[in-house]
Amino acid sequence: MDIAHCHLDGNADAVEFCPHESFHNVLAACTYTLQEGDQPSRTGSISLFDVDADSSRLSLIHRVQTAGIFDIKWSPIGGIVGPLLAQADADGYVRVHKLESCLDESQVPGNSLLEISDEHISSSMCLCIDWNPSATSLAVGLSDGSVSITSLLESQLSISRDWKAHDFEVWAASFDIHQPQLVYTGSDDCKFSCWDLRDDPSNIAFQNRKVHTMGICCIAKSPSDPYTLLTGSYDEHLRVWDVRSTAKPVHEMSISLGGGVWRIKYHPSVPDLVLTACMHNGFAVVKVKGDQAEVVETYNKHGSLAYGADWQRGRLEKNNVIATCSFYDQLLRVWMPEGNIPE
Repeated sequence: MDIAHCHLDGNADAVEFCPHESFHNVLAACTYTLQEGDQPSRTGSISLFDVDADSSRLSLIHRVQTAGIFDIKWSPIGGIVGPLLAQADADGYVRVHKLESCLDESQVPGNSLLEISDEHISSSMCLCIDWNPSATSLAVGLSDGSVSITSLLESQLSISRDWKAHDFEVWAASFDIHQPQLVYTGSDDCKFSCWDLRDDPSNIAFQNRKVHTMGICCIAKSPSDPYTLLTGSYDEHLRVWDVRSTAKPVHEMSISLGGGVWRIKYHPSVPDLVLTACMHNGFAVVKVKGDQAEVVETYNKHGSLAYGADWQRGRLEKNNVIATCSFYDQLLRVWMPEGNIPE
């Protein structure tokens, strides 16, 4: 069921609902637009929306102009700080914004973003970003194949370590939420890797280069099962891994979703249910349990590359509100699955 939609001010590539209490209505969306010519530039923005599914409302409440953005992530619940939004951008910067409550000119409550810190990571582009569970570090994947671990202490970002992890672009860098000393990475070189941050420089815990037949786009650890991890690839497959053995993870199964799997988001309260952005084939809700996976619903009302997707948190009935965005048509949609979400 469609709730609302709007067009952004650039090519849309990521959407993120705020997970923090009192801010579940806040949706962040970001853009990346390449301005070609004699002096090409990469511009972008972060837009904050107020989402009220009950009244079918999608209201723009704040917008920040930035360099072109490839990825954004809200700080996790349970971190040592309040709601922060981190961005990875084309200028090689990581920037962190603080979500603040405010009153507009008519004294109506609203929200805004205040940048509290930035760090120039590299002359290469920052392609992906992820928080550790305590919101004290960020893992950043770079276009030159490097990975950077950036610390956030007392509102100051600083690079704690970086290393050459892959041969080509790193599109996925993700902390293990159950063992945050581990970072998983995936790249256009088709290598799925895990790194142990207890060693410096970071030692590789494992690397699989045989299973993915094309580049790896995204990695998601199950929040409810410490041994299950998912990867998405340009080869159109969502893969399920058992990482019980850190040294040798087991590829349990895969399911073809008909398009490159660019993003994976676990449902906030239903274990084993994931939302996927499938590039040329829209969006899919997939039930993944053990060695079985099935598509339970698809959504194909976008007219361009499906890149951004997320679930809204909050009351149980609101947990099924979904935001999605597509690239070239600059479209943001908020909707709910038509069928019953399996428990």
